[in-house]
Amino acid sequence: MTDTPPSSRPSAQASATHSALASQARRTQLRRMKIAALALLVAMISGFITSHVMGGQGAWAWVRAFCEAATVGALADWFAVVALFRRPLGLPIPHTAIIPSNKDRIGDNLAVFVRDHFLDPDTLMEKLRVFDPASRLSRWLARPRQAHALSDGARRVALQTLDLLDDQAVRGVIQEFVVKNLRRWDAAGTAGEVLGLLTRDGRHQELLDAALERLGGYLGDDDVKERASALLVKFARKEWPRIIAAVDVIASVDGIADNLADRLARALVQELRDVLSEPGHPVRRDYEAWVLDYIERLRADPALAGQVEALKQRAIDHPKVQEYVKGLWDDIHAALRRDLSDEQSALAGHLESALLALARKLGEDPALCEAINNHILGAARRLTGRLRIGVTEHISRTVKLWDERHLVDELELSVGRDLQYIRFNGTLVGGLIGVLLHAGVLLAGK
Repeated sequence: MTDTPPSSRPSAQASATHSALASQARRTQLRRMKIAALALLVAMISGFITSHVMGGQGAWAWVRAFCEAATVGALADWFAVVALFRRPLGLPIPHTAIIPSNKDRIGDNLAVFVRDHFLDPDTLMEKLRVFDPASRLSRWLARPRQAHALSDGARRVALQTLDLLDDQAVRGVIQEFVVKNLRRWDAAGTAGEVLGLLTRDGRHQELLDAALERLGGYLGDDDVKERASALLVKFARKEWPRIIAAVDVIASVDGIADNLADRLARALVQELRDVLSEPGHPVRRDYEAWVLDYIERLRADPALAGQVEALKQRAIDHPKVQEYVKGLWDDIHAALRRDLSDEQSALAGHLESALLALARKLGEDPALCEAINNHILGAARRLTGRLRIGVTEHISRTVKLWDERHLVDELELSVGRDLQYIRFNGTLVGGLIGVLLHAGVLLAGK
């Protein structure tokens, strides 16, 4: 398991600390708002009681009307706000604790809302079509700085990826892949196909001509003739020592051997010239028949195919071959690291050139842009279709799995402070309505 990079830990810790501090600040603000709303309610109740004690006449009648209605409004709004999140005073009153009681339904409705308003395929496709991704990509890549930044970023990512790879595991995978495919390779069939290609249009005859020309030049060489003469003399002296001794009295055996070697060489060279000059020469016909027969045997003869296969398997199992295959990754890894570590990386340079060429091609070829846009739109529509289902199910399932108390706490921290203003407004509006009703009663009594 790869440890978290040390550079990312302070950032994660700082983010968590900031989140905790922000949550604590919101909780403190909510507590203050609740205390203020409760204090206002207590003040209204106190004013209502005081007005009754003072007889409720004159100015106190107005105070009583205001405080009485304000108290009712404050209590009603307190009940409404509390009923959203929990049961008021813990009493099992119907249609209270609305959010936790309807958590599953809220999750389903929220999921449907996101699906229909944020992931509607037609809306997304229209916005993507107007965006014209291909043209924007062409303009963006056409700037050399952008193409260089993209290729250099890819180089850095590739270099980091090399460091993350498990070399031992990669060696094993490469060895298994190479050996497995080599064992499955039909070496005899491939050899037959290759030889078939080489014999097409008389290429094998050209190969024979080249070989014969080289052989003729070899036989005509004086050093070769001397070695052939020496071999003849050596063989003759060994096999017929008495005859050679008798002949040597009459004439030099070395001279005879030299003459014989020269004649043999000239005869062979002449024969080679005949073969080279005559397309229908028997040697050519025999060579042609042998080559075609061998190709056919490679394709159809199980015995020959078995011999080739056995040779291939022995080569694969050879320790040197296994060692070479295992070392492939080391060579590849070293070559990649050398190149990617260099800011003038050849791979990055090729990628940058390819990106600039793509930008030019997109700028010059409207049909290509249209094809890319259609491809992107088609892929986006398919992706959107899958996302609509997946995101909808994910949102619904996630909300349903939330802990009710945690859900209520988070929602109350998010909107509870604003809901306390409803209690303030309810208190003040209720009081004003009480004053207006009291004024109406007085007017009606006159």
